[in-house]
Amino acid sequence: MNGANDLHPLCNSHDLRDGGLAVPFDVMYAGQTCRAFAIRYRGLAHAYLNRCAHVAMEMDWQPNRFFDDTGQWLLCSTHGAAYEPATGACRGGPCRGGLVVVPLQERQGVVYWQAQYPFAPLAF
Repeated sequence: MNGANDLHPLCNSHDLRDGGLAVPFDVMYAGQTCRAFAIRYRGLAHAYLNRCAHVAMEMDWQPNRFFDDTGQWLLCSTHGAAYEPATGACRGGPCRGGLVVVPLQERQGVVYWQAQYPFAPLAF
């Protein structure tokens, strides 16, 4: 796939609020079905695999909740690792690197995730 065909609609832009609930979605990552999530931070949409860099476990402490109480950090509910929402970089707690970034694009009120290696849409 190339160009616009690589884009998969994820949600409306207004579904993502700064420091608010994430929008979950599934992707194929390196041949495995994986859960991912999209968030908005300081006005920009970002997406990551829902997989802590310390141990590959889902991070949300309640469904679709990744931000701490201040809305400044993404937290792993199991290990307490803290990640920068804008980059996925680990800034505290047990980590082995950062979160895996899923490429996003936002156009005309819609957020799309981009299927590019190592990401692909689920096969139906």
